[in-house]
Amino acid sequence: MSKSYVTGFGRIGEQRELKFALEAYWAGKSDFASVENVAKELRKRHWQYQKDAGIDFISVGDFSYYDIMLDHSIAFGAIPARFAGLSGEELYFSMCRGNKGAVAMEMTKWFNTNYHYIVPELNASTSFKLDASKYINEYKEAKALGINAKLNLIGPFTYLALSKTNDGSDAFSHLDALVSVYCELISEIAKLDDEVVIQLDEPIFVTDRASDLAPRLKGVYDKICAAASNAKIIFMTYFEKAPEATEQIVKTGVWAVGLDLVHNSECQRPSIKLIKDANKVLFAGIINGRNIWVADLEERKAKVGRLLDQIESDRLYIGTSCSLLHVPFTLKYEENLAIKEWLSFAVEKLDEIVILTAFANGKELCARCSEIYEKNKIAIANRKTSSLVNDAAVQERVKNLSKFERETPFSERIKVQHKLFNLPSLPTTTIGSFPQTAELRAVRNAFKKGEIDKAKYESEIKKYIDDCVAFQESIGLDVLVHGEPERNDMVEYFGEQLKGYAFSKNGWVQSYGSRCVKPPLLFGDVSRPNPMTVDWITYAQSKTKKIMKGMLTGPVTIMNWSFVRDDMPRSEVVKQLALCIYDEINDLQKAGIKIIQVDEAAFKEGYPLRKENIGDYESFAVNSFKLSVSCAEAKTQIHTHMCYSEFNDIIKTIEAMDADVISIETARSGNELLKIFKSVGYKQEVGPGVYDIHSPRVPSVSEIEEQIKALLEVLPKEQLWINPDCGLKTRKWEEVKPSLENMVKAVIASR
Repeated sequence: MSKSYVTGFGRIGEQRELKFALEAYWAGKSDFASVENVAKELRKRHWQYQKDAGIDFISVGDFSYYDIMLDHSIAFGAIPARFAGLSGEELYFSMCRGNKGAVAMEMTKWFNTNYHYIVPELNASTSFKLDASKYINEYKEAKALGINAKLNLIGPFTYLALSKTNDGSDAFSHLDALVSVYCELISEIAKLDDEVVIQLDEPIFVTDRASDLAPRLKGVYDKICAAASNAKIIFMTYFEKAPEATEQIVKTGVWAVGLDLVHNSECQRPSIKLIKDANKVLFAGIINGRNIWVADLEERKAKVGRLLDQIESDRLYIGTSCSLLHVPFTLKYEENLAIKEWLSFAVEKLDEIVILTAFANGKELCARCSEIYEKNKIAIANRKTSSLVNDAAVQERVKNLSKFERETPFSERIKVQHKLFNLPSLPTTTIGSFPQTAELRAVRNAFKKGEIDKAKYESEIKKYIDDCVAFQESIGLDVLVHGEPERNDMVEYFGEQLKGYAFSKNGWVQSYGSRCVKPPLLFGDVSRPNPMTVDWITYAQSKTKKIMKGMLTGPVTIMNWSFVRDDMPRSEVVKQLALCIYDEINDLQKAGIKIIQVDEAAFKEGYPLRKENIGDYESFAVNSFKLSVSCAEAKTQIHTHMCYSEFNDIIKTIEAMDADVISIETARSGNELLKIFKSVGYKQEVGPGVYDIHSPRVPSVSEIEEQIKALLEVLPKEQLWINPDCGLKTRKWEEVKPSLENMVKAVIASR
């Protein structure tokens, strides 16, 4: 008989309970025991949701106070030397958030998602020592609650592939030593039960690195499978196809292989045959773990039927394409949401899995599942024909596009801009947002709820802008921003003003640590009925004689940070978004705004994981950015910003975007990223981040001076802007003010 599973589950809580517990602890308002109590309750609730739905294999060990890769570093004793002498929660949170004496470990995107992980730091002298307490304790906790536990671990290849070394050594020189620790961990877990199921996540094998790494799989996983005879090992992949890994892993003693059958599913047929021929179990990721649209259960039922033609039902386990960490928790809090019947969050996806498993087993659906199934058919039909989705005017405008890029080349534009702006060398600015205080959030919420009128709301927002402008002028920043007090989120704010978008009330998803985002729901053809930022930016400009930057989110980022409709190619969706930004830029420059920043923070994370698919993505992503700014005159300077990107493989693509200035996050990685810009002869201007805004620590003047000195070793003053790593929305004013003051002082000393 087929069984059901979930690859992984979220941990922040359906009402962000863990977020608030952590932030209270960090603020000194509670002790860590309070956080532990919240965490224990969340684990219990999340396991119970899965058990009540009828899921057969429930993930354990994927809960984290901050990040699962960080948890593994702690468990393996891979602690950077600068944190020596610390222990417990002080060590844990210092590693991911920094402390007064040590910067935090680097953080970057988890493959092509918006989740961030803490990058393990290794060197030639790194030695591993197991602390299995987290996994042992959570496994015991689950078993005591009657949970059929499946322990989730990051696999050794993925852990090492996503690590960095600080001495130029090869992370994979540690493979044998690390595998010994994995074997020790599995042996410890195996003592807890007569039979244990352990899922080892190896998504690195869906990338092009698979070709080099796959030949080493058999030797490693033979050792892992031999670590405990009562352990059933699942080799789990997700986000893409994994043919190289499948070919090798079926030769080992693993019990099961997990494949993502949502993305490139037809390419997985040879892998499924290999799994069948080797008498392994297929963990078939049929339900999309990365999007929120209700599954077409009729279509998925047919897919299950095709799978049963390839593999026996008792070796076909049905579940999610990846962890449900990437979608909101539940629809139960959503009220007055017009498109609710088209949506499926994590808890609702559990029902979809159970229904498909029943189909695989030839069973009749229970009354509840039968009702869900019938409603599903209606929802699928309604979505296809809804007037909310289809807008003929938008479709016609896209069809008749004729202008796709700016008329004046950069070499001529920049001369016009330099003469017009007359900025000093190493001009200073910030990325855009200033702290979102509790008072500010309260004002926005009160206005949304109708508790204050528009006049009162606008008065409070203008007061915040006034304060932001006055502060920036007082410390001597060269190009100012308005602080974005009217914005809840850099994508949601724009989505709220566009047709074709809907918004959940409680659709929060973890981005990193306690940071959560509530992605808007892009369900139909998109257009901009009215200007979105012009009034606020022109008001801010009226309060200063210095240049005020207009702040927009770019079309690729709006798309990548939304839950995007799955009934149209993304290459077409992003054209519609680009035209909305085009209209806004046109209105801003007509209103006298000289510099406009079009953030593409999520440009890199949208990249396909296989080189064979990258060309198509780069083409439509670059072209959509160029389309969005194509109305900008030569005298209008276009900035863009990118987060946590490895630029060595896409630097030519960034150059092709043709922005006048790009700001990037470099504070945690030194000037290594900047060297890539120099190596290709990058002509446009660059704003490397000189301090890390994801840490609460305040950098000293001398520290920033050293950063600037390192930057000047790579690029000339004439090509550099100085700014923080990213927006300052999540920081506190008591951190922001001294940090920016020190930044300006360091720049003045460096000019």
